[in-house]
Amino acid sequence: MKVISYNLRKHRAVGELVHLVERHGADVLCLQEADTTDIPDTISGLRLADATQRNRLGLAVYYRENTFRAVDVRSLALKKSLHDRVLKPAEERLLGVRLHDIDDGRELIVASFHAAPLTALNSLRRHQIRTALAELQSLGDGLPALMVGDYNYPVFKEHLGQKVREQGYELNLSDSRTYTRYRFFRGHYDFATSVGFEIDRVRTLPQGLSDHLPILVTARPLTDARRALEVPPRAAAS
Repeated sequence: MKVISYNLRKHRAVGELVHLVERHGADVLCLQEADTTDIPDTISGLRLADATQRNRLGLAVYYRENTFRAVDVRSLALKKSLHDRVLKPAEERLLGVRLHDIDDGRELIVASFHAAPLTALNSLRRHQIRTALAELQSLGDGLPALMVGDYNYPVFKEHLGQKVREQGYELNLSDSRTYTRYRFFRGHYDFATSVGFEIDRVRTLPQGLSDHLPILVTARPLTDARRALEVPPRAAAS
């Protein structure tokens, strides 16, 4: 399964989506900072599962309709930063979708996530990430889950990775930096966190009109037998 995550930078890069999907054969497309009143219902074989409604700059998830069927959708408002309270750019920072694989009958969860901006503390973003990962399980407890998006977490990623692992998830960075706008803030911002998936690769794609570069996650859901062998002890105990 190929999943593309892209922060459109206030919807500026929306015109690149058709090329991205076709060029890389995406099965799922997760967007951040999209004008959800100005996005199509379909993009090159991908169907819109849902988009947030209460955001000035929203989230959206598309899936390949000849491969998957959307079973359930959930959006969530997370703990607010001062930036959120004053400027109100994003009420809902998580959009999760439960998908049914038409061919093999398995189900999985994919989600688009956008953490609070750099004006907030890392501790607040960790709280948002922890809450978002826990909420995904309400879409289907025990199902493979993959959350991609703009984590706004350029430093101390090792600490974040440790906290994510304590929840039973794995944190994966792409092969090169994903944000280039400001010299002193360049680095990895766009991540993938997962449970029940084997992540083959997370690749940074060429830059377009956004200050974020898209990432392409190539992953496969683990079978129940393999998951039983690979679940961390802490996660299994919980």
